[in-house]
Order: sequence, then C-alpha cells, then structure tokens
Amino acid sequence: MDSPTFQFTSAAGLRWLSSARLASIPWLVHAFSTRRGGLSQPPAAGLNLGFTPSDQRELVEENRRRFYAELKVSGFAMAAVRQTHSSQSFIVERDQQNRLAYRSPGTETTLPRATDPPQADGLMTADPGVLLTIRIADCLPLLLVDPSRRIVAAVHAGWRGALARIVEKAIGDLRRDFGSDPRRLVAAIGPCIHACCYEVGQEVVEAFHGSFAAADSFFQPLPERSPGWADRHTVLFSLACPPGHAPEHVPAGRLDLPGVVRHQLLAAGLVPANIDETDLCTACLPDLFFSHRRDGGSTGRQCAAIGIREESTD
Repeated sequence: MDSPTFQFTSAAGLRWLSSARLASIPWLVHAFSTRRGGLSQPPAAGLNLGFTPSDQRELVEENRRRFYAELKVSGFAMAAVRQTHSSQSFIVERDQQNRLAYRSPGTETTLPRATDPPQADGLMTADPGVLLTIRIADCLPLLLVDPSRRIVAAVHAGWRGALARIVEKAIGDLRRDFGSDPRRLVAAIGPCIHACCYEVGQEVVEAFHGSFAAADSFFQPLPERSPGWADRHTVLFSLACPPGHAPEHVPAGRLDLPGVVRHQLLAAGLVPANIDETDLCTACLPDLFFSHRRDGGSTGRQCAAIGIREESTD
C-alpha cells in the first residue's frame, strides 16, 4: 500500500506513515500514525492517541509513550492544541526549563501558562526538541517544513478550517514571523477522509462557492442511487422543512478535502514538486485508521507529529 511519496514503517507492533520528501531532511522527525498496535479497546481499539470519551486516559497515555518511544522523541517537549476547526495557529517556543510557551503570530506576548493547551488548529516552531502534534480521525493533517530556515508547522484542517483558509493563513504566518519563502516550503498531506466517502450538504457546497472561485473543482458528483422510499415520498420530507429548504440530511456533493488544501498550498506559493500527498482514505480503511464519520463519532484518534532534532548540526 506504499506510494511513491509515502512509506509505512513498522516497529514493536506499531505502524506509521512518513513522507519520502520530509524523510530526506536529516534534522527532521515526523510521522502520521495509524491505529495498528496499542492497548485501547473497542470502540477505539488499537493505537488511540487522543483523549476521548471512547477510551481510558491511562491507556491513551501508554499508547503515546510507546509511539513516541519508537519515533525516538521521548525527550522532546510535546506541543498540542485544543482543536476547534478554526483558522488560528500558535508559535511554540521552549524556555530553559523545557517548558512550552505559546504566542499568536505577529505578536511578542506569550499566553499565560495554563494546564490545558490553547484553542487553535495550527502549530509552528523554530525550536529544536519541540514536537508539534495534532490529532485526526477524518480531518486532514498537514505538515509543513522550511528546510532553509529550519521551521516546522502542523495544521489540522477539517472542512470548516479549510473554508476559513487555515492553510493559507499558516503559510502567511510563516512568511511574516520567520521570513519563510513559500517557494522553498515542503508540505506533506497525510491520510484523511476523501471524496469517495465525504458526502456533504448543500450548505457546505454553497459556503465554498461563496469563498473560492475554484470551488467547482472541490466537489465530485454524488453516485447514482436507485430510488428508495424517501425518493418516492419526497413531499413528506419537504413538509418538514422551511419553504425553499431541502432536508438537512440530504447530501449535495462529495467534498475533496485534499483538493481544497492542495489548492491553498499552491495559491500561497508552494511549488507542486514540493507537495507530498497520500491517497489513503481514513473512512475506507477500518483496519488502518479511525474514522469519525464511519464509526459514528465513537472512535479513537490518529496523530500527526513533526519536530526538529536537537543533536543535528547539518
């Protein structure tokens, strides 16, 4: 199941994906986890790396310990955010006590220290020994690297974040705060739900058409279906809706989330050859990935992680 740009690695019963383009950078560590291995039980069976109601905290903590140990990042400071499907990112810095500080791009003021991480959907750092982590179970994980300036970023993009242009905004933050040249950035688009499994309603279709001139390319037509009971009795459903509105559960198209993110990367100035992408769909592969949509919300989380190794001087 390997592709020319992504490969699987297996160790100690765990399995994860890496981008060939990112793996060629000697001072970089990164990975996209799968559900293979781990201690969690159904409905989050396997290597669940997210604290969810579907699992026990101590099992998730042990899953994380095992995963980070195999990545050889146990000494890193682990950075995370409470993901809210926003367009907000934070710069993460490390002090002499190895404590993490978060600040908004374009500012010099760090957030007050708190027990819980801040709410956002993107992280970036220039500090070695900091591991940026995001959790996903259908949303798109994006890892960004500036090889020239040694900057890394991790972005969580669901349809709401993609609609709010979180990818373009994150690249704008890298330009302003770190002087990154988008033409030199390298991006890796990890496993997420693909258009084959991502039916969305008319409100989502209209929202993208209202924000992107290229929105027609973001959607695929719905597959042909044989008329069912609901199709033969549409008047019963239309009576339950406000005038001029279709029932909310009726899909209007299939969203190509990787296509939206790829469009934003190119619009922000990335070179096509510097974008790695896997075609693995989280909803299609229950033996490999957790999927919020497929599993009805009661499931685990994969992790995408990226950091700068401290010992490297290359």
